Amino acid sequence: MSVIKRSVLVACAVLLTTKGASAAPLQYQLKPEQIAPDTYLLQGKMQDFSRKNGGNIVNTGFVVTDAGVLVFDTGPSRRYGEAMRQAISEITDQPVVHVFNSHHHPDHFLGNQAFADSTIWALPGTGQKMAQQGGAFTENMYRLVGDWMRDTEMLLPHKPLEMEQLELGKHRFRFYAMKGHTGADLMMLDETTGVLFASDMVFYQRALTTPHTPGLPVWLAEMEQIADIPYKLLVPGHGPTVQDRAATDQMQDYLRWLDQTLTKAAEQGKSMTEVMRTPLKPGFEKINLSREEFARTVVHLYPRYEDAAF
Repeated sequence: MSVIKRSVLVACAVLLTTKGASAAPLQYQLKPEQIAPDTYLLQGKMQDFSRKNGGNIVNTGFVVTDAGVLVFDTGPSRRYGEAMRQAISEITDQPVVHVFNSHHHPDHFLGNQAFADSTIWALPGTGQKMAQQGGAFTENMYRLVGDWMRDTEMLLPHKPLEMEQLELGKHRFRFYAMKGHTGADLMMLDETTGVLFASDMVFYQRALTTPHTPGLPVWLAEMEQIADIPYKLLVPGHGPTVQDRAATDQMQDYLRWLDQTLTKAAEQGKSMTEVMRTPLKPGFEKINLSREEFARTVVHLYPRYEDAAF
């Protein structure tokens, strides 16, 4: 995105949000929660992107070791990344040595600028998708959250992640390359503590998003693999942490229902508008944004089901 275009977007955002009054300082006020030894979570709000939340709807985290700090996802903006780095510095004086981007959605990597002096890793497919779509994502985030994005520019990962394991200090990390959410999705298990950073392969109590999934059956099959991982605590990409299989069970149930609902509707020749009016399965209405995300999923995926049916 050009400097001029970005400046125009920011200026418009300021005019829309301040309306001539003094704007309150935009601060994320991140408060790390210790969820395991040496392990911290910054939990995002279970909302859509907005100018009120600044795009802070994502779970990010970091692990402090005696060989440096490892960061998993950097948030939706440079300002978020800087706030995250400040939060880390208040806990440890160890340098941030490794940063991992789980996938190419903007709320997970647009804080990379704050970690430019660290080694930033992502799956090869993720780096490719960032290069192809990151510019458009960045522009869209300026429109969605406004001045929170000031000075944010896309910083691509430094290295493609091809290793399966990493030892850092006393911690041993295992990486999982998945595909269900975007086609290139990284998960990380700290085998030392049992914490699984599942990224957006798992949503919990917040409806999942589907614009880049290679297919619900692909995602569903991988959920069975995730359920078999011997984690002690699962950190979803969005939503609260969980110690048991409640999150993976909810994901499997929801994905299975989505796939069956869209398949049946296509076989019956229903229009997209008719499908959007489908009642949610009992219990799903309690999941945050379930109705909104169901409608978006119909837009994203229903044409594929219509093509398969005819």
